[in-house]
Amino acid sequence: MTVTEQQPLGSPFSATSTAQDVLTDIDLSGATALVTGGYSGLGLATTRGLAAAGARVVVPARRPVEARAVLADVDGCAVIPMDLADLGSVRAVAARIGDSLDKLDLVMAVAGVMATPERRVGPGWEGQLAVNHFGHFALICALYPLLAAADGARVVVNSSAGHTLTDIRRHDPHFRTGYDKWLAYGQAKTANALFAVQLDALGRNDGVRAFALHPGKIITGLQREMTRQEQIDRGWIDEHGTVIGADFKTPAQGAATGLWAATSPLLDGRGGLYLEDCEVARVSGPDTPMDDGGVRAYAVDPGSAARLWELSVAATGAAPIL
Repeated sequence: MTVTEQQPLGSPFSATSTAQDVLTDIDLSGATALVTGGYSGLGLATTRGLAAAGARVVVPARRPVEARAVLADVDGCAVIPMDLADLGSVRAVAARIGDSLDKLDLVMAVAGVMATPERRVGPGWEGQLAVNHFGHFALICALYPLLAAADGARVVVNSSAGHTLTDIRRHDPHFRTGYDKWLAYGQAKTANALFAVQLDALGRNDGVRAFALHPGKIITGLQREMTRQEQIDRGWIDEHGTVIGADFKTPAQGAATGLWAATSPLLDGRGGLYLEDCEVARVSGPDTPMDDGGVRAYAVDPGSAARLWELSVAATGAAPIL
């Protein structure tokens, strides 16, 4: 993938399209999907959409009791306890899935945290990078043999327009010299985008293609660690909690781009791309406002993606994909 491939394809869908819109006439019978965060917000809309299209859906969940209650009415859905912040938990789940499935057609990496207070995970990793990137990295690498066994698997990773806040901070990725919750979020979202670039480069010969995306602006549980006043000050909600921000999407609209990435025939033979509003995003200039859309060149740079992959393998001990 090169930045020149970041060009719109003429998708029939848009920012206002819903999960139901993009899955019209899509038949996923016989397919198995895994959705992290698949029991709330965008993840729940994703799980419901995939199941309605006929897929069997596996949902790893940090709160499995809550997940089972929420998903009780979804046919063909299995919940497995897992904590993305605990690599032991991640590896155990991957092993369990590997023992029970012979292939995996889709992985939707939807779970995430945003703008959290400073937290240290594992050997002292910055918490947002650990949960949003390292946890998904270790999980997907461990599941890779199941993806390679499928007939054209896709991996879809939720990034964010927040990636425009910063490239990977190679001098201090874990914020040892001072924590900034928004830069930490931005770095993690850049890592999500770069992960898709390198996974696609490594997996395409096995038919495994990967995409990253910005789902849009949506009020979900992702904002749970922000105060109401912070959200009011940003113009997202009013004092009653009502969404007032311009161009905010519903969860069904927010899930649409990921489901389009997972199923669209327009993306056959493609990968390593950053998507938004059910379309391939253009590369944005370094001074382009975040809300104007697009992807920064550094978030789809193959060399940077390869370097991040090496760092992530060393950090997590994940088996390399050859």
